Amino acid sequence: MEKILLFIPCYNCENQILKVLESLIEYKQFFSEIITIDNGSKDNTVNNIINWAQTHKEIPLKVLKNKNNYNLGGSHKVAFDYAINNNFEYVVILHGDNQGDINDIKQLLEEKTYKNYDCCLGARFKKGSRLINYSKIRIIGNIVFNIMFSVFLFKKIYDLGAGLNIYSTKMLQDKFYYKFPDALTFNYIMVMALDYYKHKYMFFPLSWKEDGQVSNVKVTSQAIDLFTKLMKYIFNKKRFIMSELRTQQFEKYESECIYSNI
Repeated sequence: MEKILLFIPCYNCENQILKVLESLIEYKQFFSEIITIDNGSKDNTVNNIINWAQTHKEIPLKVLKNKNNYNLGGSHKVAFDYAINNNFEYVVILHGDNQGDINDIKQLLEEKTYKNYDCCLGARFKKGSRLINYSKIRIIGNIVFNIMFSVFLFKKIYDLGAGLNIYSTKMLQDKFYYKFPDALTFNYIMVMALDYYKHKYMFFPLSWKEDGQVSNVKVTSQAIDLFTKLMKYIFNKKRFIMSELRTQQFEKYESECIYSNI
């Protein structure tokens, strides 16, 4: 059986994280280890995770806290480093805000479909997906950018960044992603990198819901930033992918383990 790490990024999701953790109980056989990585939550997210873990000793769970504010992209880098350093073969990413549903990768896990790809990306706009309470404006905006990326990358792109993905650790070994933004745009640049490095990837449909989550997305400014980055990539792919894209540079992305069931 493959050694699979499940990574759950967390930030101020005290009301959602317990639902996410409960949903994992029937999937524990698929994961060698589960880590939650908190990026400086101001609420009871961390305490809720620890309290839950203490009553579910059968779940191989570690609770990590970032040593700096690395944002979502930076938390990915912490998790990727952890997976590489601990010899995991795959990393599953499930956001802690309960927008995604672990059930959407059940078939991929059971049939081991992920072994045929460098990464499998959850897509909110692929046939078979279900969007619940999702803004029509955001739907239209996402679809427009999906079309733009599809045209310029010559591959059908169904989503630029949702909260449920599977990555092969082999693909991540050279840490090509280290200079990518630590912000929410990290996943967008990863899609460009998949194109540049000719990685093999597929999209699978998601069930995605908005249910009281606090959104950090500034839609207009992010759209402008995304369009600018896409144009820079198209103009000179190598220069863009190799360039420094972070607003703040960290030599290392570090976290500390504050609780473990392992």
